[in-house]
Amino acid sequence: MSDGRRRRELGRADRVMPGLWRLRLPLPWPGVPHVNAFAVAAGDGVVLVDTGLYEPGSLAQLERALDQAGLRLEHVRLLVCTHAHVDHYGLAAPIIETAGCELWMHPNHEHVTRAAANPDGMLDRRLEVARHSGVPAAGLKQYEDSRRGQGIGVAEVVLPDRDLVPGVEVQTDLGAWRVHEAPGHAPSHVVLHQPDRGLLLSGDHLLGRVSLYYDFGWTPDPAGEFLNSLDTVEALDAGLCLSGHGRPFREVGAKVQAFRSTVNERIEIVRAGLEGGPRTPFELVPALVGDLELTPMMVNWGLSEALCYLRHLEVGGQVERAESTVPAGDDEPPERWALT
Repeated sequence: MSDGRRRRELGRADRVMPGLWRLRLPLPWPGVPHVNAFAVAAGDGVVLVDTGLYEPGSLAQLERALDQAGLRLEHVRLLVCTHAHVDHYGLAAPIIETAGCELWMHPNHEHVTRAAANPDGMLDRRLEVARHSGVPAAGLKQYEDSRRGQGIGVAEVVLPDRDLVPGVEVQTDLGAWRVHEAPGHAPSHVVLHQPDRGLLLSGDHLLGRVSLYYDFGWTPDPAGEFLNSLDTVEALDAGLCLSGHGRPFREVGAKVQAFRSTVNERIEIVRAGLEGGPRTPFELVPALVGDLELTPMMVNWGLSEALCYLRHLEVGGQVERAESTVPAGDDEPPERWALT
């Protein structure tokens, strides 16, 4: 069945334990069928962690999931976002409008809030990065045609009432959840740890299935930051991870090790790709995505990885930008990288 015709999931709720529900919300993305929000009992209502993507019908899907848990939007006393990606922040505005609650989120949210305020401007930025990275003109046009004039999955930009930074605690009936910064996947990423019960709300930092994505261009070294964040989460010694996609899982330490190993393997793939001489970032993408079709989505995903690993290797002194051999006066050539 084609992506456009595949059956969409419906929002639903699963009780993880008394006072804690996983709200499974549908997504329109191939290979990523749903995102998790979590409702945690807090007095006469709940703390809602993450929101789901904004698109036609998405608020009704959230309401459907809440209803299965015996809840309504009006029960939300506080909205907390683990990070500002659209599937975790997109419905913040209508939730706040209905519930009259506060939003708590990390202050480094411009990677999405700026894009939501000016989607075409952010598209121009992405196209320029892709052009400099060697993406062919036909691929650039295909991506632009699919995105120009479209929203990004955020109902409306709303800014946090409180910065979600270390030292802040989220109070619930299950106890206080402590905030730990975990950048890498997104500059705004945090995890929430409930130490008495060994619970970790991990957002997209740690998932049951190893999957990697980084926001490129907002911080000095996203891949390095992600590896450091794995160290932060490993030290928490959590017993049950409630992740942003997929089912809750145990053996959190083993999952941290799996992510760390995979990141280092993929960094080596990029480094090894330069052994034959200078390459553009785009020329390194096929080795990262494997047999998957190079759709605009996969190019965006793979190119972000390639750029972040090149940046990490550059910070470590292992690679550098190669000098151009194109004569002066010609069109600006794509950027090429070489081993030092």
